[in-house]
Amino acid sequence: MVSASRHVTRFAVTAACIAAVAVGGAATAMADEWPPIPDYPTPLVPFETKNFLTPTDPGYWNPLDARERLTSPFGTSTRIVCTAFHGVTFECWQADEHGNPHKLVRLPANIPSVTGSSMPGGGNSHYVYPGFIPGI
Repeated sequence: MVSASRHVTRFAVTAACIAAVAVGGAATAMADEWPPIPDYPTPLVPFETKNFLTPTDPGYWNPLDARERLTSPFGTSTRIVCTAFHGVTFECWQADEHGNPHKLVRLPANIPSVTGSSMPGGGNSHYVYPGFIPGI
């Protein structure tokens, strides 16, 4: 009787842990929000854009093309909002298939581009939809 009680208790604890991880993971995935529009004068006003090279564009693979890149399961088909200052993009968010925003991961370099590092802010960037590439 005691061992059956232990199994039930272990099962309950395991189920509670799995539920906590699932709820915590869902909360993390839904934590992103569109950047707010400031109610004070600032040059960092969010703007919508689709001005990215995606893997379906030949220029994406050209190492001499310094334009910004986006690696995403949606390409540029869903809403993309970025903040920038003097032509340097800082952060970007992209909507999923349900319209929910997700902050894009900015890679440290505009891979595979080998040019543009002398541009303002170190050049354009490569953004990746979170979780689309394992480990990023």
